[in-house]
Amino acid sequence: MLAISVELLHSTFRGDPNGTANTGRLSQGEWPPSPLRLFSALVAADGSRKNCWATDGSELHWLEQLPPPVIYADSRPSHQIIAPRYVVRYRHTGVSKEMKHQQEYINRGSALVRPGVRVSPRNPCIIYLWDVKQPDTSILNALRRRASRVGYLGASDSPVRLRLSLEEPAIDDKTNVFVPDRAGDTVINITKPGDLKILDRMYDIWCKEGASVSRSQFPALGDGFRYRSPISSKTPDQGKVVAWMRLGAAISGRRISAVTHLFKQSVLSQYQRLYDEPPQVLHGHGFLDKGYEIARYLALPDVGYPTSKGRIHGIALWMPPKSCPIECERSRNAALAVRRITGTMLNVSVVPHPEPHTRDDRPIAANSWRWLKLSKEWVTAFPAIHERRRTIDLGEIARWCRHAGLPEPIDFRSSRTPLISGAVDLAPVEINRPNKPALPYSHIWIRFAQPVHGPVLIGSGRQRGFGLCIPSK
Repeated sequence: MLAISVELLHSTFRGDPNGTANTGRLSQGEWPPSPLRLFSALVAADGSRKNCWATDGSELHWLEQLPPPVIYADSRPSHQIIAPRYVVRYRHTGVSKEMKHQQEYINRGSALVRPGVRVSPRNPCIIYLWDVKQPDTSILNALRRRASRVGYLGASDSPVRLRLSLEEPAIDDKTNVFVPDRAGDTVINITKPGDLKILDRMYDIWCKEGASVSRSQFPALGDGFRYRSPISSKTPDQGKVVAWMRLGAAISGRRISAVTHLFKQSVLSQYQRLYDEPPQVLHGHGFLDKGYEIARYLALPDVGYPTSKGRIHGIALWMPPKSCPIECERSRNAALAVRRITGTMLNVSVVPHPEPHTRDDRPIAANSWRWLKLSKEWVTAFPAIHERRRTIDLGEIARWCRHAGLPEPIDFRSSRTPLISGAVDLAPVEINRPNKPALPYSHIWIRFAQPVHGPVLIGSGRQRGFGLCIPSK
């Protein structure tokens, strides 16, 4: 992963999205700042070709070929149209009598300036995430040098500070995300191979012609790519985790079936105590049609780190898409009312995990950011139970994903044993329920064409927490 964080030091941004600001008809400023604008700022930070001073320019060729990034930015910033104003034009001959100032600036012409639109987000931080392999050290160091030399983005009254990282930065609100989607509702300029040559050509012409050179004279620069914005009406409803909780003591991952079963019973009991008969979405009984989705009771294990042991540190309750808001709120209250999970050889306290969550909230396994990441690649922490007795292939995995409300994957790998550190290896008796048909199970790695938000669960046992995945990168 490559992440570039942009902090707006004045908490505002001003940029011309399509070269129409000088017409005075621009009502919406560019937002979020496009990856092409970020790329252009990095080019200007140290130049290119023989103008490079701190780098050799090879990092720019690598950067312009990256796929469209995921962008975290405020979804509803304020757009302020700046009033036009007249400024003094540089002294020149042939100024008409009507254009002369007879007071402070003798024989100086005036020029009308239309600054455009100033955008003021609530959160002055913008994060660009590329799901790519780690670049060479030389490229990474060169990009860091360029990032440290960037003073502003867009207009000069939009000072910024750039930070580059190979890990996902802490993000306060993961719902404010612009995701590449060819069916999206907004268009954002991205880089493509060859943009650096166009920028070089612009610079060469500017050196000869001066300020008469404008962005509109180079329509081939950049590539408008569709993104799905956070406020898009087409944003798919993927359900929501309504309660995050942590356990007083870690439990072996081999007890997942018991933990999720007792958690479910406790939630149903608390719901009945607080309100009335629990709804069908919580217990799963009474549905007459096929294709319905019910609540998922999740056990959250420590997995994915070199020292991970697969022990369960937290639990969570997920409600399916189109759930009634009242039922979601009541289910959340019922889950948060659970104070202890008690069963055969199992007695552990439960406390709500503090909100909002940050990376420092421990244990990490019970933290929401661990499971709500945006990634193309996911791997199971608990094995996924097959939906049918047949050999699994990409078509079968795609069927599982459709049933789970996920897009179809483009690649997968399966194994009887765990595929990531700390993932739990279970025996058949620890998965299959008594008096129920036994089904095969596997650990699965899947890759999607576009990043997918967590939590991701696949297979027929997802309502009991089986098939829970974490990002593999």
